[in-house]
Amino acid sequence: MTAERRKLVAGNWKMNGLREDGLRLAREIAHRAVAAGRDAGESLACDLLICPPATLLSAIGPVLAGSNVMIGGQDCHAAAKGAHTGDISAEMLKDLGCSHVILGHSERRVGHGESDAIVRAKLAAARRAGLTGILCVGESEAERDAGRALAVVEAQLAGSIPDGIGPQEMIVAYEPIWAIGTGRTPTPLDIAAMHAHIRAVLGRRFSGGNGVRILYGGSVKPDNASALMAIADVDGALVGGASLAAGDFWAIARSCG
Repeated sequence: MTAERRKLVAGNWKMNGLREDGLRLAREIAHRAVAAGRDAGESLACDLLICPPATLLSAIGPVLAGSNVMIGGQDCHAAAKGAHTGDISAEMLKDLGCSHVILGHSERRVGHGESDAIVRAKLAAARRAGLTGILCVGESEAERDAGRALAVVEAQLAGSIPDGIGPQEMIVAYEPIWAIGTGRTPTPLDIAAMHAHIRAVLGRRFSGGNGVRILYGGSVKPDNASALMAIADVDGALVGGASLAAGDFWAIARSCG
């Protein structure tokens, strides 16, 4: 991993957390980050990001202030404003203090019918608003069993990345659909092969593609994080369930080195 690609551990809280629990979790993560910043022996070798539900963004933002823990959204609309009941724009996320937004997660692609074209428009919107989009890609179990995993992910990248975007304006998160929340993970060789393939695709797609961080996501836990972080071209993790426990999230972050 190049010096420009500092590892990132991002927590996707999904649709979890009412105000009291969310604030308690955010405070504990912020407290640990501040303490680590004071103690060189405890300092992290990664950046930290949490993406809580939209209902908690305005409350959690001030809690994280001064902690070096960033905050992000879980989705955004492609338009800056308009008649889109129930949606939130990238500009609104930016206004709330967000630095990142997760886009194209398989739970959106499958559960909400989001196509590559929709994801591409959202990633362009994130760039327009000054947010870093975390583009999620990944294959189903059937696609992997059919030997199509690399081709499926390459097609998602081709269809989801807008023209003109730069390496510092996006992050890719590889999340095999069959590993999300199941406790299963691909083998290290499978992960290394996929991340190398994504790196090659990005390098062909645009200048500076080697500078894009590629995260792994899918049942990342404290007991497998060190092994995952040691795999070539794994520049961090997009963490689901384990990000809802401060101790687990912190242990994953510590695994970065």
